[in-house]
Amino acid sequence: MDTSNPSQPTPVYSSGDITWVMISTGLVFLMIPGVGYFYSGMARSKNALSLIILSCLSVAVVLVQWFIWGYSLTFSRTGSWFIGNLNHAFLINVLGDPSVGSPKIPDLAFMIYQCMFASIAPALAIGAAAERARILPTILFIFIWSTLVYDPIAYWTWSPDGWSMKLGSLDFAGGTPVHISSGVAALAYAIKVGKREGHGVEDFKAHNMSNVVLGTAFLWFGWFGFNGGSALAGSLRAVMAIVVTNIAAAAGALTWVLIDYFRTGRKFSALAFCSGAVAGLVAITPGSGFVGPAASVLFGVVAGIGCNYARHLGHLLNFDDALDVFAVHAVGGIIGNILTGIFAEQRIAALDGTSIAGGWLNGNFMQILIQLAGSVAGFAWTFVVTYLILWIMDKVPGLSLRADSASERLGLDLSELGESAYQHMDCIFANTTSVPAVVETTACDASNEKILVDRNTEKI
Repeated sequence: MDTSNPSQPTPVYSSGDITWVMISTGLVFLMIPGVGYFYSGMARSKNALSLIILSCLSVAVVLVQWFIWGYSLTFSRTGSWFIGNLNHAFLINVLGDPSVGSPKIPDLAFMIYQCMFASIAPALAIGAAAERARILPTILFIFIWSTLVYDPIAYWTWSPDGWSMKLGSLDFAGGTPVHISSGVAALAYAIKVGKREGHGVEDFKAHNMSNVVLGTAFLWFGWFGFNGGSALAGSLRAVMAIVVTNIAAAAGALTWVLIDYFRTGRKFSALAFCSGAVAGLVAITPGSGFVGPAASVLFGVVAGIGCNYARHLGHLLNFDDALDVFAVHAVGGIIGNILTGIFAEQRIAALDGTSIAGGWLNGNFMQILIQLAGSVAGFAWTFVVTYLILWIMDKVPGLSLRADSASERLGLDLSELGESAYQHMDCIFANTTSVPAVVETTACDASNEKILVDRNTEKI
């Protein structure tokens, strides 16, 4: 806050609102290792640790980027219709003034809360290239991508000067900046880095469903802060956002489970439940502050159906999205944006005094077209810029995106980290000077000696 001008009124903040935003910051932070565990369990065991650590690295890299210029580019008080400026680079003058997001909370609280959103977006995206993307180039990619993709889209969507905000787009908690951008970036990454060795031949199954369930629990719990915290106040609107988030997640989980139950011989799949819950959470994100409980059921059901069938796009379009990031986040985000244009209600936004024209339910058919415009712009910008970033990086010596064949066979845990999530992998590395030809059929006994195991019962 500028204290040099005594005539400037002193802001009066609510300690309760600030506390809720700080709690929400912690909840969204918890989602990021949740993404790591979710992805880790879905991958093969030899790549489990790399996916967890990449999610954690995403926080570290984006925190530095956010401090240097990310926050300023995204939420500077003055800027063009496209991007902010560097007036708050290195967090200059980011302290106690009322924030751009809301006069109810100070700038510093808003800054760290929004940093968690910026951190989770690349963590989601990198899952598409799991099991074959090198870690060093991925770290650099996260920094560049956050600057050139996430920051502009978040500025369009949430800054008062952004073109999408001025157009009247409704995106309460990040349908386009977080989910469409990460899902489309995942598509570009999967296409550029190529398919995993054995894709279409080997059966790549989730190796640890406990990790998947744990990651889902972290994500679902953290989403209370993701959507509820976006009210930036401990208001009735925040409560409604949490309520509809829960309902949409439950509806998405049940829908996906039932689809797979009849498709796969009447089995209640844990992976189906987790995937459906995340799809419902993604879809409700843009509309969570604008829709009521009845509409949220439809968000979950439509996302459960749409994202489930979108998984088959990889086979139709011949790309290898290892963890279905595009199907769940890009498709789920688009579904959420469109449904928000239909079901957004003036009375829900008014729970904290916000005034909107509403969606089709309130007679505002144009809102659907506005939502489509934001979705298409976010999709196009993300894919083109992400692919260009990856293409240029792949041409730079030392920044080749893909691990070599031997490293991929060994697994990124050992080849890139020199560590692994499981003891039986460590012993292979300790007893081997090069990538063993039988690494996929090797394990360890209790004395740390290598033994052969049946590939039908254990796959490293």
